[in-house]
Amino acid sequence: MSDRSAAPLTVTELTHQIKTRLESHFPFVNVEGELSNVRPSSTGHLYFTLKDEDASLSAVMFRGRCAGLTFSPEDGQLVTASGSISVYAKRGSYQIIVERMRVAGVGRILATLEDRKQRLAAEGLFDESRKKRLPLLPKRVAVVTSPTGAALRDILQVLGRRHAGIDVTICPTPVQGDQAAPQIAKMIRIAGTHRLGDVIIVGRGGGSIEDLLPFSDEEVVRAVADCEVPVIAAVGHEVDWALVDYAADHRAPTPSAAAEVVSSSREELGLRVMETGRTVVSTFADRMSRASLVLSRFTPEELHRAYDSLAQPILLEFDKVREDLIATMADRARAVRHALELAEKQLESCSPYEVLKRGYAVVRDARGTVLTDASRIDSGTPIQVRLARGRLDATVQETHPDEEL
Repeated sequence: MSDRSAAPLTVTELTHQIKTRLESHFPFVNVEGELSNVRPSSTGHLYFTLKDEDASLSAVMFRGRCAGLTFSPEDGQLVTASGSISVYAKRGSYQIIVERMRVAGVGRILATLEDRKQRLAAEGLFDESRKKRLPLLPKRVAVVTSPTGAALRDILQVLGRRHAGIDVTICPTPVQGDQAAPQIAKMIRIAGTHRLGDVIIVGRGGGSIEDLLPFSDEEVVRAVADCEVPVIAAVGHEVDWALVDYAADHRAPTPSAAAEVVSSSREELGLRVMETGRTVVSTFADRMSRASLVLSRFTPEELHRAYDSLAQPILLEFDKVREDLIATMADRARAVRHALELAEKQLESCSPYEVLKRGYAVVRDARGTVLTDASRIDSGTPIQVRLARGRLDATVQETHPDEEL
């Protein structure tokens, strides 16, 4: 429900909202209606109206799409148009931009096929990852087609003309009518299960869209997708299409083209090998020539000078780094030597022998105990006196414990 109190929209704003919603909800539609007011333009575009008893719809088909029409549009024709809805803001009107258009009966068939195509594609039956590579030189090919049709004659004629030496196994089946699809699917399964060929061609000659319907049958499409042998679809002429084209491992525009694909002559392959060999030799020779041209500019003298120009800065830098390292190590050694000398002097100053040199002596009793207190020794006790040089053995004559220094 819109807000009646909201600020009013401009015409442009409202039209933009309508355009956005309408085009996003109808990105692709199929519309059936009667042609009216058909008017081709000088630029090749086609303008017309689609109508029924109660409504009408403006339509345009651009020149590039008109080229694909298989009929001449005229007022009063019942058609099915496929395209997208677009809003023309300048006029405040909407229209359908038609991409494809066929008479109504065919249009219904195409719509059915398009729905089927989308559903099978969603299952992954048309994925490129499922497709198998065709054999390079197949020895035998199985052909699923009408034994009396033009497609088989064209295939046999091409194989005979190219002298491919390929054995052909014909898997006969009707190719149009209500009973054709089950028989085509059955023959594909037989050819695949029993390996009747290294590759299977499934196809027929040209015809109307109704004639080609068996090759768009879901059972046939699934049989092609599930086949373990590579399958080539060759249905109708180049402009024709069927759903087996999407499920097959390879699509040929015609049965003759399918025969050419499987019968690449040995002579043709030999020519390819020779041409590839010539290309390899030519490329190698060209590279050798360019390499020789580059190397010719480098004589031994030039190489020596080039080496010197590269090496000299590095050698100079090496010498500088070496000299810096030697100077640093010499400074470090001098500093360590000076520190050792200071430590040695400090150690000597703390030595008791240095004190003895100044006239002092170390006195010990008979047990070697250093005597520091006269009151702890008696008269007549033998003692040892250590001088700066030598030792005296003596006996205490008198003690004076209370005498101060």
